[in-house]
Amino acid sequence: MTLLFMAAVAMASFTVLAIVVVFTFGDRSVDDRLADVAAIPSETVHYSVRDILSFISRPLGPFRRMFRLEGDEDLVYRLSLAGYRESQDIQTFLDAKLLCPVLGVLLATFAGGSNLLIYGMAGAAGGFFAPDLFVMRMTAKRKKSIARSLPDSVDMLVITMEAGLGMDQAILRVAKEFEPVAPALSEELMILSREQRAGKPRLEAWRSLSDRVDLDTVRQLVGMLTQSDRLGTPIARSLAEFSDALRTKRLMEAEERAAKTTVKLIFPLVLFIFPTMFIVILGPAALIIIKSFQEMSH
Repeated sequence: MTLLFMAAVAMASFTVLAIVVVFTFGDRSVDDRLADVAAIPSETVHYSVRDILSFISRPLGPFRRMFRLEGDEDLVYRLSLAGYRESQDIQTFLDAKLLCPVLGVLLATFAGGSNLLIYGMAGAAGGFFAPDLFVMRMTAKRKKSIARSLPDSVDMLVITMEAGLGMDQAILRVAKEFEPVAPALSEELMILSREQRAGKPRLEAWRSLSDRVDLDTVRQLVGMLTQSDRLGTPIARSLAEFSDALRTKRLMEAEERAAKTTVKLIFPLVLFIFPTMFIVILGPAALIIIKSFQEMSH
């Protein structure tokens, strides 16, 4: 147990020492060196949370290369589903996979007792899988946000197309209008618009949208748009019918959830509400009966 504690303390000390070395003797940027040469005072630099994490996780770069954690296409795709698509996000995730187990072991050392080894292994395992659980949670949250705002965006897309805009201009207008209320969907539509303006074929851009979002509803929308484009049917009419189908589906899901509430209410009623009602209603009568039996016994 003492050996495990000493190893955890040594790893923490090494991490802190590496961070201090990086901050103290790290390579300075070209702008800083030019500012010193020109004797011009540099402006105040505002660091974001991502920059701070990048500086802290920089000493873990050799370990990441040692375990060959970089270049995983599946990891890149999973992070893109959660909305993290920059290269720095990938590096931060990989560094967290290496740093969180160390933190888990350090926290386990404070538990004490005779099960320190079990606590250390559990902390290391929990720290190792914590970044994956976080990415899964953010992915589910992003998909739910896109699915919730998709019917309204399709309605607005129909309105803009019926007003005279083309498909590409309508997508760009919807992306700008939905940026304050649905940033995830707005980001995806902006990427779609940029790909089309860059010269990517419309069908391929729509398929890329369905791959990035990974939602059945978006796949159905892309399939409908692809079929309408190939057969030459009016896209505005197809979008209107698809929007009606989405609203009908959402209404049916709401009715299904409402029907389940009666079953879900049984457990709190039986466990919490009914016992309280019995105590309030039958409690005074029970006290009177007990008192009457005591008087009869005397």
